[in-house]
Amino acid sequence: MSDVPTAAPDTVVLVHGLWMTPRSWEHWVPHYEDRGYRVLTPAYPGFEIEVEALRADPRVIAEASVSDTVEHLAAVVTALDRPPILIGHSFGGTFTQLLLARGLGAAGVAIDSAPTEGVRVTPPTQLRSLFPFLRNPANRHRAVSFTPEQFHASFATTLSREESDRAYERYHVPAPGRWVWDGVIANLKPGHQETWVDYDRDDRAPLLFVTGGEDHVMPPSVNHSNARHYRHSAALTEVRDLPGRSHWTCAEPGWEAVADLALDWAVENAGRRPVPRA
Repeated sequence: MSDVPTAAPDTVVLVHGLWMTPRSWEHWVPHYEDRGYRVLTPAYPGFEIEVEALRADPRVIAEASVSDTVEHLAAVVTALDRPPILIGHSFGGTFTQLLLARGLGAAGVAIDSAPTEGVRVTPPTQLRSLFPFLRNPANRHRAVSFTPEQFHASFATTLSREESDRAYERYHVPAPGRWVWDGVIANLKPGHQETWVDYDRDDRAPLLFVTGGEDHVMPPSVNHSNARHYRHSAALTEVRDLPGRSHWTCAEPGWEAVADLALDWAVENAGRRPVPRA
């Protein structure tokens, strides 16, 4: 099998995760622009407003759709004149996988990714982190927030409580409860769900999973299981484990190393698109 050369990407598309908005990438944008890249941070539909406005009226969050969001992100990517690098955090990692599965992007990096359909590993730390959302079935129809205490215990575990509270105040918004619930029960429903991908597709762009050793929301075992689902694909799939990093890895101290790892790997591997097997 040979590689199909492609034009070097000149754009990075950063996809935020749940409980966040594009504001969560505010340090990554100038960091990548300083390296000569155009950087796009598309919001989920309706999330384009400021954090404070979403907190004040979260109805658009409760009504958000995975399908509508991936269509919106796909439109952003296909409007570009060449395939970009896709980097997503948490549920943004899920969207990165869904976009790659459509044949989009030059390379993808999924950081602390939420799983796609078929990943059945659910560690106790993950269940504890998501319990505030799962304990009440009515939350499936609501926009649900972490409390500051829960955010620190689950999301920003490597920060001091004071640092975590500052991050919470600046970045945190509610998340669509349905996305959390559907992620848990996707494997129990018949047929393919919204987060299904064709793991065996050979002609997708390279994909890197980056895990945080102290991530309680999407622990490394979840991402390793997700990556193993691609084992029959001829396309490149790799995993990098970062000890001591929490789910807040994209903004906690040392985030620059995470950003550089993601971009350097994507740039190095962006041309490695295998020819499908006969």
